[in-house]
Amino acid sequence: MTTRLSCRIRLPEGFRQSDVLAFHRRDYKRMAERVDGRVLQKGLLWEDRAACLSLRFATGSVAVDLAVDGLIDTDARQSMKKMVRRMLGLTQPVDEFERTYRGHRQIGLLVRRNSGLRVPLAATPFEAMAWAIIGQQISVSAAVSVRRNLIQAAGLRHSSGLWCFPGPVQVASMDELGLRRLGFSKSKASALLELSEQVEMGLLPLHDWIEAPQEEQIQSRLLAIRGVGPWTVSYVLLRGFGCLDGSLHGDVAVRRNLQALLKSKDKIGEAEAQAWLAGFSPWRALVAAHLWAMHRKESELR
Repeated sequence: MTTRLSCRIRLPEGFRQSDVLAFHRRDYKRMAERVDGRVLQKGLLWEDRAACLSLRFATGSVAVDLAVDGLIDTDARQSMKKMVRRMLGLTQPVDEFERTYRGHRQIGLLVRRNSGLRVPLAATPFEAMAWAIIGQQISVSAAVSVRRNLIQAAGLRHSSGLWCFPGPVQVASMDELGLRRLGFSKSKASALLELSEQVEMGLLPLHDWIEAPQEEQIQSRLLAIRGVGPWTVSYVLLRGFGCLDGSLHGDVAVRRNLQALLKSKDKIGEAEAQAWLAGFSPWRALVAAHLWAMHRKESELR
């Protein structure tokens, strides 16, 4: 039996659907996400059941459909709508940011060129956390491959054929050796397992944080996990919760594109990038997203 939920969400003028579609098109094997034209289909878990989320973009709106294998609470339409709004970046106050920095001497041109830029989010904070750990210090293409291995090892497949990103329950049931076989380093495997276990024990209350992100609390709890550093935390705050002030000065692409923006002959180090980004608080992560967009290729989409 399949349970279906649907709704339509209005989109602001100039909404950049191409950014959302590109973010979910990173895996060319299309195992867990499929993008065809203006349609995105994504496998995910809903109430611990395999589900397929479909987004069909049109001018000014997006049609949302969630097909869940099995019975679920049919009153969950509002929760689905909230999830999709977060995924699309519709909760991000980008208009205020653009009014503030459209005329800035260093990033004004970027802001005007990328008008309406929002940061697409992962479907869940846990997915963002897992991706952040996987992506530490490796290329995006290598991270996509490891992510694919993890999804397949979890074995959660929707009736549509799409595989679903596992939740903390499924990951916590794995072991370090098994994760190492999937391409995880020892430190990454340990960090992901501890993260999953803490979510299961309620030490990382993701549901509560979705509704009201406590940035300092999230940061301190995550940094206490061995193998989780400042870049990972800032990435999780951005892609998992839509918090726009994480300092992504440790990101290689951010520093490379900042060097191009400033027309610097010398490479930009982490300390210099951190100091430069500090001047844009509370928008540091959104500024980093504009830097990502400078010379972006789909293979580089984090």
